[in-house]
Amino acid sequence: MDLRKFRPGEAASSKISEERDEFERDYARLIQSPAFRRLQGKSQVFGAGSGDYYRTRLTHSLEVAQIAREVAKRLNRTNPFLQKREHPGLVMDPTVVECASLAHDFGHPPFGHKGEEVLNHILMNEHGLKYEGNAQNFRILMFLEKRAGSESGLDLTAAVLLGINKYPYLLEEEDRIKGVYATEWAGIHELRALWGMPAGCSTLEAQLMDLCDDIAYSTHDIEDGIRAGKIQMNATFFEDQRLIRHVVMEIVSDPNSTRFGWEEVDIEQMVRRVLSCYLEQWQQIFIECNREESRTRREMKARWVSSFANRLDIIDDPDKGWKKVAMVKDGAEDRDLLRTMEILKKLAWVTLIKDFRVQRLQKRSEIIVESLWNSFKDPEKGQWIIPPDWMDSYERHKDKWAWPRFVADYMSGMTDAYAEKVYAELFASKSGSIYEMD
Repeated sequence: MDLRKFRPGEAASSKISEERDEFERDYARLIQSPAFRRLQGKSQVFGAGSGDYYRTRLTHSLEVAQIAREVAKRLNRTNPFLQKREHPGLVMDPTVVECASLAHDFGHPPFGHKGEEVLNHILMNEHGLKYEGNAQNFRILMFLEKRAGSESGLDLTAAVLLGINKYPYLLEEEDRIKGVYATEWAGIHELRALWGMPAGCSTLEAQLMDLCDDIAYSTHDIEDGIRAGKIQMNATFFEDQRLIRHVVMEIVSDPNSTRFGWEEVDIEQMVRRVLSCYLEQWQQIFIECNREESRTRREMKARWVSSFANRLDIIDDPDKGWKKVAMVKDGAEDRDLLRTMEILKKLAWVTLIKDFRVQRLQKRSEIIVESLWNSFKDPEKGQWIIPPDWMDSYERHKDKWAWPRFVADYMSGMTDAYAEKVYAELFASKSGSIYEMD
């Protein structure tokens, strides 16, 4: 049995296709799934529907997939050990990486990180249950998505499932912020054991997808921010003491900050240096692009994506006794470049998410999510206002599907616009018609 092409959810009787590679079948299943289509209606940074120009979760996922596929192809050419395929987790298949990138955000609820935060807060307070986007991803892929004749989601291959598994942990463990819910962890843990994956380590394909997600975030979201006028390309903006203080605060308070080696540098000094270099580079490219702002934006983005992606390579990870995908310089991890990327990510976060108008929208999102939850949380009343196909599914599985998790599953599948529509039907004075299709 090929451990990488094994489909844990699929009946043994279903034949492996001769015409099509198994990973190509996964690609088709993902692209044609309703969860993939719904990404077009989910916020990336700006609310979905706030303008044709800005990225949604869908375009973000496509961009991550494009970067990751290109890098995977290059790494296969430049790392001979990958051809040995000495371990199923130490392989770099471009199609697997592309599939993992396309699916990495399926679990995001409506209204981006705010929706995730509110659902987690409600579930924890009322039921002691956690809600987390990465874990929800596996709910969708392994259970909620419907395939003819299957009760186990999309029945993806082991390689793609583990390629999406950035956080190989049981979420219900104490102090775990990210991971996989117990219901899906059983299957993921079994696959990891079958492959002989070291505890706490993810496959090279998952590591590459994760880094390409960061690259896309730190370059593309800034491009959107400049286009929206939230990031102003002048010295007054970039040298603003308040901006620098906020970026530093975000870095210091980030629970993942240990992996960047911030103790090696003066954080404020480095933030100032990166911001100043970024502005200088903009001014230089602006002149090269005949002072056309839109061309300058695209050129800046392209250069930063290249400078990060071209430095990705595979090195030994002695701490874990495994291999690591990292930004590499002279055979070692280039933590300076990694910190630079993190500063740009925080710049996007501080200027976009912390903008007071975005905060107002987030407050509105919070009210919508809380109101919908309160409408659905009582099974006696909720069952009459949840679509019948969801209720049929619940009836079939209710022995292992608690009502609060069911409501969270239903709500997390909503796009921003659909959540607003249901909210309007329940709380606004007049909206829509009873003949509208959900």
